[in-house]
Amino acid sequence: MTDIITDALAKRATDLKLYGLLAHWNELDPHSSWVKPLIEWEEQERSRRGLERRLRNAHLGTFKPMGKFDWAWPKQIDREQITQLLQLDFVDEHSNVVLLGSNGVGKSTIAKNLAHQAVLKGHSVLFTGASEMLNTLNAQDGNLSLQRRLKYYAHPQVLVIDEIGYLSYANRHADLLFEIINRRYEQKSTIVTTNRPFSEWNEVFPNAACVVSLVDRLIHHSQIVTIDGESYRMKEAQENAAISATKTKRTGTSRSKKQG
Repeated sequence: MTDIITDALAKRATDLKLYGLLAHWNELDPHSSWVKPLIEWEEQERSRRGLERRLRNAHLGTFKPMGKFDWAWPKQIDREQITQLLQLDFVDEHSNVVLLGSNGVGKSTIAKNLAHQAVLKGHSVLFTGASEMLNTLNAQDGNLSLQRRLKYYAHPQVLVIDEIGYLSYANRHADLLFEIINRRYEQKSTIVTTNRPFSEWNEVFPNAACVVSLVDRLIHHSQIVTIDGESYRMKEAQENAAISATKTKRTGTSRSKKQG
């Protein structure tokens, strides 16, 4: 049992690359009171710093957690499907997720929660808007810089491409998106939010020859989540306007009484 414990500690030190400690491993007593705590402190600190780094690199910004998501608002949403996606099996399977629905139904919120969960589980993640990514790629001067940027988007274990379909793009942009999807195909997981069914993607990328192949690779090994409903942001805006109007009315009534 002593040898097993000692070997386990040595393996943890090796995983941490504590080469100075390992070089003198035979000279110390692994059961000394400081050895195990030292390894545990290093593991905890690296875990903390790794999480901070992954969160920083993910560019998720602020978002509403799923615990505050109003499931009753959309006319159609498969809560069980989304709950299952949050288990992240699709990441292990290198499959994709497509969130399809009109503006303001919660697609980006769900995508960010999936991405955040992936970060917490130790995966590398990148969240980007479709226009930001495609315009950045299109602006690269020279093949070398383009290849570096393509690698940047192809590398994360989970890539979220937000809001495909809100703008139309040139053929060059379609080719660049195809290149990203193709590089990640069956290797990494991609989450896409879109307000357009795939039958309308030829309007998003007019005259682009690669649209059929792009959609084919994206939806192969993919889960499609369809959300139907009115804009939740519009609902919140109307509620806030009503609250503001009520406060204004009360203030006006109070001032009138004082003047009277």
